[in-house]
Amino acid sequence: MNVTCPSLTPKLEWERRLSLPITKRTLISPGDIFSMVTLTIDGRTVEVPEGTTVLRAAEKAGIKIPTLCDHPHLQPFGGCRVCVVEVEGLRTLQPSCTLPVSQNMVVRTNTPKVLAARKFVLTLIFSDRNHFCPYCQVSGGDCELQNTALDMGMTHWDYQPAWKPYPVDASHPNLVIDHNRCILCRRCVRACGELVGNYTLGIEERGANSMLIADTGVPFGESTCISCGTCSQVCPTGAIIDRRSAYQGLEKKTESTRTVCVQCSVGCGVEVLTRDNRMVRILGDWDATVNGGVICKLGRFDPLDDTRERVKTPMVRKDGKLQPASWDEALEVIAKTLKAHQGKGIAALVSPRLPAEAMTAFKSLFKEGLHAEMVTSMNGSGMASRLAAEAGVHENTLDVLHCADCVVTVGLDLYSDHQVLGFFIKRRLNTSTALVVMDSRENRFAEYARIALKPAAGKEAFALQALAAAIREGHNGTSGKFGELASKAGLSEAEIAKVADLIRKSGTTVFVYGEGLDENGAKALLEVVQQAGDNTKLVSAKGAANSLFAGQLGLSNSFNPKGCPTVFVALGDDEPSNALIQQLEGTEFLAVAASHVSRLTAMADVVLPVEMWAEQEGTYINLEGRVQKAHAALRPTEWVRSSTEAIMALGKLLDVPVSTDWQKAFQNHPSPVTLIGEPA
Repeated sequence: MNVTCPSLTPKLEWERRLSLPITKRTLISPGDIFSMVTLTIDGRTVEVPEGTTVLRAAEKAGIKIPTLCDHPHLQPFGGCRVCVVEVEGLRTLQPSCTLPVSQNMVVRTNTPKVLAARKFVLTLIFSDRNHFCPYCQVSGGDCELQNTALDMGMTHWDYQPAWKPYPVDASHPNLVIDHNRCILCRRCVRACGELVGNYTLGIEERGANSMLIADTGVPFGESTCISCGTCSQVCPTGAIIDRRSAYQGLEKKTESTRTVCVQCSVGCGVEVLTRDNRMVRILGDWDATVNGGVICKLGRFDPLDDTRERVKTPMVRKDGKLQPASWDEALEVIAKTLKAHQGKGIAALVSPRLPAEAMTAFKSLFKEGLHAEMVTSMNGSGMASRLAAEAGVHENTLDVLHCADCVVTVGLDLYSDHQVLGFFIKRRLNTSTALVVMDSRENRFAEYARIALKPAAGKEAFALQALAAAIREGHNGTSGKFGELASKAGLSEAEIAKVADLIRKSGTTVFVYGEGLDENGAKALLEVVQQAGDNTKLVSAKGAANSLFAGQLGLSNSFNPKGCPTVFVALGDDEPSNALIQQLEGTEFLAVAASHVSRLTAMADVVLPVEMWAEQEGTYINLEGRVQKAHAALRPTEWVRSSTEAIMALGKLLDVPVSTDWQKAFQNHPSPVTLIGEPA
């Protein structure tokens, strides 16, 4: 369901917020009515809602006004003064990015006075620091400062540069700050706070010596930066450099592919830039509904750091060693072994990082076709979501996080897992939103919490039962009966009462839970949600990219291959855990479909080379039920096939019909979410 937050929607921001993806805007109540304003810009009549800025009105009219500090996903700042315009009746030039429209306003954007002012401002910006374009990695198309100057017809600036050497901070493992190229637009500062909620970056205000700083002026690499890279994505110049992508190619020389990040179940939209079939840079997709342009370190930098060796050809173990083989030979060996153990002694395991089509084909082949004893997925049990569906408790979409008065996280550290969910919560904390963290483990996200509860290990169920009792007793006008449950959880009655009181007083409370809950804990959480009333919402962080779909397929049991001499693992580009390696040691016959060489492929009797995430096409269903289409950004080598193709080829050889109809498969079990949208 959509949640409206009219109180958080300044009219000045009406059009900007309404133009953003749902996760980046507060919503306007259907009851809000905005009068329309008519104005004239460069002789064109424009009608826009009241509160729209002149800059946005000009954009609607197809009139380009240059700007450097403005960004459509950030609050207007009005710092660079490049966007100044002339307004009839006003004595001075006005910054269009912060000026609201008014009825019958007349605006001129290209008068001699305006153009002279813009050139003067650009001249000051260029001369303030050391902008030596030939040596800059963004020169030639990716620098907004250079592009703006060229659009203005500038070939030089009249004032002498500062010639003062500014420091370069290269202490960060992923980013470099070159102060010589900084224009103090504060985009990075605003993005760090407004979009990510981290507030690491700031400006040390010293007049002409003002500098971008991290925290209190510590080296960037020693700061509270979480390496999301949002600052580098919004930087209009080459001041904040992505270490891996600098000098690898301008955007105009790369191919851009919009796809889905598969690092977790949030399913962020990303834009992958490639050159010569090689990943150059990964950006957050500003138009993505799920994340609205923000991504975390796992999505932006980790794929570029992946140096694992690829599986290049099928391999079959001969004389104790894996030897290159053809696809036909490798599939024949697997099919022969599976046929010999059909109905008895087969275990099959699939990675939830694979597309829905591949997972559907996997279940169709092994569960329905070969009747394998054990068929499941690798990541998480999905038990809490299953119980929610069975109990009729509906999990909500991510919209609820953008308007929550209170957020309670249970069994989940959003500092390290599902970080983008953490961004959504943190950027609400400078309002009246309260955060409660409940986790028996050390939890770094608790640093941001108003209340942090740390129940004894394995006692989360008692803590949640105590909370449910406290809420119930509070509504009934009684108190104190939950104390025994709180004591069993290793918590005080006062701690539980404080959280219960906070929930009762909050307009909307959102519980965000992870895979850390056992069955008793999950049942207790559902009891809390039911006791807290209609204004209490539930969001589940479901492990890997397609963990929700794995649960819908019934592939959420713990993997136990004991007694199964034949094991097939559809690994994809997943990294096998130490626990999985130990479980499969001594397996009589092991076949692995993988994109990278690992200890698991080294143990295998047959290895099939399959596509990695950036090479595959397919459907992903994120934690809220949003259906998204992944597009291939890279071309696989000749011997590599998709996981779906590999499974279907195996089914054909076994004469077993294999289905890839994921929509039909999704409906086989009660769902905690409603599917949103269709793949494009």
